[in-house]
Amino acid sequence: MKSPNVEPGLIGLIGLIGQSVSAVDTPALVLDLDAMERNLARMAEFARRHGVRLRPHAKMHKSAALALKQMQAGAVGVCVQKTSEALALAAAGVNDIYISNEVIAPHKLQQVAALAHALHSQGGRLAIAVDSLPGVQALAEACQSLNTASVIDVFIELDVGHGRCGVGSADAVVALARALAQHSGLRFAGLQAYHGRAQHGRTPAERQAAFDQVLARVKAARAALEQAGLPAALITGAGTGTFALEAASGVYGELQAGSYLFMDADYAQNMPAPDQPEFEHALFIKTQVMSVSATHAVCDAGHKSHAIDSGLPTVWARDLHYGNGGDEHGILRGETLPALGDTLWLVPGHCDPTVNLHAQLVGVRGGLSQGVVESLFNVDARGCLT
Repeated sequence: MKSPNVEPGLIGLIGLIGQSVSAVDTPALVLDLDAMERNLARMAEFARRHGVRLRPHAKMHKSAALALKQMQAGAVGVCVQKTSEALALAAAGVNDIYISNEVIAPHKLQQVAALAHALHSQGGRLAIAVDSLPGVQALAEACQSLNTASVIDVFIELDVGHGRCGVGSADAVVALARALAQHSGLRFAGLQAYHGRAQHGRTPAERQAAFDQVLARVKAARAALEQAGLPAALITGAGTGTFALEAASGVYGELQAGSYLFMDADYAQNMPAPDQPEFEHALFIKTQVMSVSATHAVCDAGHKSHAIDSGLPTVWARDLHYGNGGDEHGILRGETLPALGDTLWLVPGHCDPTVNLHAQLVGVRGGLSQGVVESLFNVDARGCLT
């Protein structure tokens, strides 16, 4: 019989605090707290040393408790990509949130305006990105409908080469900044300038070449704003692949890197630049070998436990290759196969969508082999896609 008032899937986690990591059922998403805290400290120190603000992307971990840890370590707040993510994190105590994405639906803009008012009344802050004149007008109308004195900080998103959202010219940036100035409830806060594909250039030279183009577009937009008497207050962007370049640019004032906290298998393929801290894998999927044959072994962590958009997971500290076994199985091959019942640790290819598949993260102190469960982190914004 199902236990009352316990979300399905969490029953096996109840009572884990203080137990050995061996007691964690499989498959489970596990945080190596020691490694995570070293990553947290390294990025916080980097930002302080370079005199830039840190606003990590909470869409990566979707956890209010982890967002608050980042803020306690020096982050000014967090980014999200969805209105529902902002609502979930705010409800759990995060009070400085930037929706670094466009929101167009009227009912969502009503939620944005109401959340901005609620956070402002608590001494917090909400910001959002725009890339169109209709978007500015719709946001202004939502704010006016609430008839409040709170102000939303608005960043104009500039397409710096990703080819996704954002305006494509400096003139368009100026037009949007002028439009924002016509609305008392909106405050032009600066430029959103993030290039997602640049994060995954494998060599420092590849990332530098991509960033040089980014910086040229940002400087052109900033110059046009200054000429129009509308200087950009802040340039914000950057990710775990390029943050050292933004920090050294003398142009960016805020870094949005997020994956550094966990580090996935895809980011591990990047060759680090000599002037940036190195981060450790801190996010793992604990899995158990459930079948062994002469040619391969099978573990119980299939695609329902990890995202595969950035490739299949790697096997931590074992000379094994993880292959596609479907929803519930992983196929393991190598010269020395694991034994039936063995525990293995997988490093997911992409941390963000992997976390979204789980309701909680199990925090382990003292390492993966001999550690003890110290904490459980709710994935507060799990499934927040709207």
